Amino acid sequence: MPRDETPKKPRLAIVLFNLGGPDRPEAIKPFLVNLFTDPAILRVPFFVRPLLARIIAQARVKPATENYNILGGKSPLLELTQQQADGLQAELPEYETRCFIAMRYWHPFSEQTAREVRDFAPDEVLLMPLYPQYSTTTTGSSLTAWREAAAKVGLVAPVHSLCCYHSDPGFIAATADLVRTSYHQARAELDPAIPLRVLFSAHGLPEVIVKKGDPYQNQIEKTSAAVARALAIPDLDWSICYQSRATPQKWISPSAEEAIELAAHDKVAILIVPIAFVSDHSETLVELDVEYKELAHKEGVPGYFRAPVQNSDPGFIQALAALARITLGRNTGLCSFVGGRTCPAPFGDCPHARAGKPVPAEA
Repeated sequence: MPRDETPKKPRLAIVLFNLGGPDRPEAIKPFLVNLFTDPAILRVPFFVRPLLARIIAQARVKPATENYNILGGKSPLLELTQQQADGLQAELPEYETRCFIAMRYWHPFSEQTAREVRDFAPDEVLLMPLYPQYSTTTTGSSLTAWREAAAKVGLVAPVHSLCCYHSDPGFIAATADLVRTSYHQARAELDPAIPLRVLFSAHGLPEVIVKKGDPYQNQIEKTSAAVARALAIPDLDWSICYQSRATPQKWISPSAEEAIELAAHDKVAILIVPIAFVSDHSETLVELDVEYKELAHKEGVPGYFRAPVQNSDPGFIQALAALARITLGRNTGLCSFVGGRTCPAPFGDCPHARAGKPVPAEA
């Protein structure tokens, strides 16, 4: 019998990192405890953290439960992330691709996923965060959890780790397409005499984390500026704000509340754009769609609109596939969407800075 001469496809495991969310009302408190027990989130001495995490979680259970009740008692994040995984898997036919999901604070956790990846026996592993901008509190924390889990379960395979894609042309173009459509829809609903401001909204961080060298805010600014340019709307009015303050510390500003109050003062309508989230969850479906919309109405903002997040948008999935191919084409290890370091010198918590990589000339 003739031998099958068809070349064997490389077996590729892609691990998508995301935050996770409670899958039932009873999971809300343990989810919050997991979140605030993370040393990347709650930066206090280790012997204080477990008690303080429980105190903060307990204080947040009631408002969080009210939010999740609006969503039917659970987060939609896992289902939406699975749809993204299915879409990405289909976009890489040159590999025997299987996409896995590793959530940081609720199931499936990294250890469970690492066991599944080990059993798949991949030729290569690609770690891909669903956080376009790098932060020690998101991608950094997920990478740490993954390394520990992979070592624990004995997963051994060449690993490519994508740290960020904040200004990747494909990601920017896909995002701008969604925003542009929303902008023109909002403009069509508004009185022509009412100005419209694009308000890029990102999850906030305690100011101290950024001052210690976390590049997140810098990368948010880069993403927002790149999307604003790609919109190609003459005399576009746009700005950035930060939402979801969770601790009593001073957080990076301006807050979303402050930005909404300013829009009311300026008598401009708002198109709010989630710029750090690529999947819907409570921060978009409740905080943006309900709480901030009510605040805007109360403050007298003449119009409030919200652009969609990427979810399973085909352009976004194609951008992820292109990023996967680029990353796999480089040496194993850590890389950004351009290969090396993208962060300016002050951001020492950039993973490339920690590895001693040189500052880029254009930074």
